[in-house]
Amino acid sequence: MSNRNVGGWLKGKTVRKGGITSSNAHSARSSTPQVQSTSSTVFSGGVKDASGRTTEYFSMDDQCPVCKSDRYLNPKLRLLVSSCYHKMCESCIDRLFTLGPAPCPICQKVLRKLAFTPQTFEDLTVEKEIAVRRRIAKEFNKRREDFHDLHSYNDYLEEVEDITFNLINDVDIPQTEARILAHRKENAALIELNSQREEQYAQALREHEELERQEKEQRALELRREVEIEREERETAQREIIDRLETSTKDASKVIAKSRAEAMKRSSARTTTTTVLRSSAQLLRARAAQSTVVPDPPHVPLQDDWYAYEDLYTLRDHYDDMYSDAVRKDREGIMRAGGYRIEEAWDRALRCAVSGLDLPPLSGPDPSSGRTDVVMASA
Repeated sequence: MSNRNVGGWLKGKTVRKGGITSSNAHSARSSTPQVQSTSSTVFSGGVKDASGRTTEYFSMDDQCPVCKSDRYLNPKLRLLVSSCYHKMCESCIDRLFTLGPAPCPICQKVLRKLAFTPQTFEDLTVEKEIAVRRRIAKEFNKRREDFHDLHSYNDYLEEVEDITFNLINDVDIPQTEARILAHRKENAALIELNSQREEQYAQALREHEELERQEKEQRALELRREVEIEREERETAQREIIDRLETSTKDASKVIAKSRAEAMKRSSARTTTTTVLRSSAQLLRARAAQSTVVPDPPHVPLQDDWYAYEDLYTLRDHYDDMYSDAVRKDREGIMRAGGYRIEEAWDRALRCAVSGLDLPPLSGPDPSSGRTDVVMASA
């Protein structure tokens, strides 16, 4: 009897709150352990989800270290792991921690009932290391761009590994916790910023996965639609052939050949259109995949020490300028449609005028040289 139950356990059967599913309605009790998990399939070595990932590990040799109960005495035995990484059965947890926090029976560390979690890995050391690294990754989440040079970044990674090693192996726990607290206080703003970045990145990944899922469903829908259209076209072609054979006096083989040629032409045109649409969709998806968010810092032109002669003139509100009368009288704003402003033209003219004040004046032709070129006067 026990061999048959173990064999069914190893084969992997669906487990529900009422026990293992069976076609026999009169089976009121099953010796298979009832595991309360979100997964629906039990294998030897633990509970696995649909993707094959272990969501809760257990063994047929499990034994509670507190009450010494095992699966032979209690087939429904379920062991949970505390924050000090000691395993206890659910009965002992309810008995010891229902009334409030109490010391661990093994290490005397004060525990709470809600702190017990299912075991995921066979080795509790791996379970502890993953939990510690998950905690440290939330506190020490700086990136390479947060440091001035690579050497500082490597020192930071080494410090993170030292803290992780101390927490995993219980080395200098008070000093290590003090280092974590000091780092949290000094870098609270940066930690929050990097956490938001990680959330945005995770959200972008989820959106990308959702987009891929929708595209896959859309392609499947289009494929089904194409198959349906082809089936309808074949049926339509067959009915057309039958109708033509009934009403035509021509040779039957010619009528059939002509109908098939027309059907092939329609099918070819539809295939070409579908291919063009698919190519366009693939091109758009490829461009969207290649597009990245490029930082766009504000542009500050002329950052050097550029002198614009502002101290040599003062721009007035009005000038007696005959060339700008047409622009000023343009009430409909046609000449100013492109952003043209009279003040800018006046400012440019004055700037060009004062910019040549530091140059020596031009002189007339040099009579001694016999040339008529205008020369620059010597300073």
